[in-house]
Amino acid sequence: MMNSQELETARRLELNLVVLIVQDDAYGMIRWKQAADGFPDFGLTFGNPDFVAYARAYGAKGSRVESADGLVPALEAAFAGGGVHLVAVPVDYSENMRVLVDELRSHQPV
Repeated sequence: MMNSQELETARRLELNLVVLIVQDDAYGMIRWKQAADGFPDFGLTFGNPDFVAYARAYGAKGSRVESADGLVPALEAAFAGGGVHLVAVPVDYSENMRVLVDELRSHQPV
């Protein structure tokens, strides 16, 4: 959302551009890193617009991925379609603690 207005610029300039939105409705990476360090969750979760409708409002194409299996086909279609295309992908950070903290710590030399 910090530079989403550039969708209009890219569309106006008739660029071929695929924008991938990793949608977590929060500052998710910051949120889980702070949780891993024992900090409280404060002000890191918020709502987002409908990114597909948002892209269309700028005259761009938009699609939403509904499952992991849908990611590659959505990206292939976006690149093949040309023009400006936004692909919104929901992400769940619930496994980050296990994979990026617990498992890494278990591999550290003592």
